[in-house]
Amino acid sequence: MNIFIISVGKIKEKFFSDAIKEYCKRLSKYCKLTEEIIQDERADDNFSNAEIEQVKIKEGIKILNKLPKNSYVFVLDVRGKNLSSEELADKINTLGIEGTSDITFIIGGSNGLWEGVIKKADFKLSFSKMTFPHQLFKVILLEQIYRTFKINSGEAYHK
Repeated sequence: MNIFIISVGKIKEKFFSDAIKEYCKRLSKYCKLTEEIIQDERADDNFSNAEIEQVKIKEGIKILNKLPKNSYVFVLDVRGKNLSSEELADKINTLGIEGTSDITFIIGGSNGLWEGVIKKADFKLSFSKMTFPHQLFKVILLEQIYRTFKINSGEAYHK
């Protein structure tokens, strides 16, 4: 299976980078993982809602240009559906059984995702109603993808 992660913004903190590298290494046993990092657009604290929307559109167009063809797309959105780890594992397992070999997860930037990207999603996934920094969320997402493969392989890890 091919897993693509498209995220907005670079990871600056070493501890986040180290955690991401560790989960990427662990995942290499189960899938081919490809990361695309989209440069975030400058958005000052005093930007108007219209200016923020323009930032989201610019980032969204970059995301759509990186979106692999024929990939099943999960967008991470607070308004999405909450799944347990087991339910996410089942969803990904079912996609594989149905012949889907490419899955993309999209993480927006600090201002969220443009609606044009959200509309391209096959599934809107929420991990929580809380807001997380994208750097931390990438670690959480990778851990959950790793947990998914462990669950689906029947291996000890998930409790």
